[in-house]
Amino acid sequence: MRRERFDKMNVVPFIDIVLVLLVIVLATASFVTNKTIKIDLPSASTKKEEDKKSIVIAINKEGKYFYNKEELPFDMIQARLNALDPKSDTVSLHTDKLTPFDYFVQVIDVMKAKGFENISIVTK
Repeated sequence: MRRERFDKMNVVPFIDIVLVLLVIVLATASFVTNKTIKIDLPSASTKKEEDKKSIVIAINKEGKYFYNKEELPFDMIQARLNALDPKSDTVSLHTDKLTPFDYFVQVIDVMKAKGFENISIVTK
């Protein structure tokens, strides 16, 4: 049996595979959306890291309420807050600096009535 000498490597199949993988990545990456809430937080002189396990309630400048990035009406926010344990659950409140103060006070009133102990008001 005669062996042929290995002088060069055929890279065409490798290039084909790389191009197919590139097309797959580009096609799927365009469908992935980052679901974020556009809120311009007010500034503060003191800063503390936000607890990653906390429940996030956000209010944007149009007065729309969000519970963990899910837009809900205020009565649903109130129902979900009432279902939480005020002693162990941590709630982070994000409000846009242009949000009318009334929306902020409504959420705080619900948490105060329930007796929440772990509330953080997020600023930048």
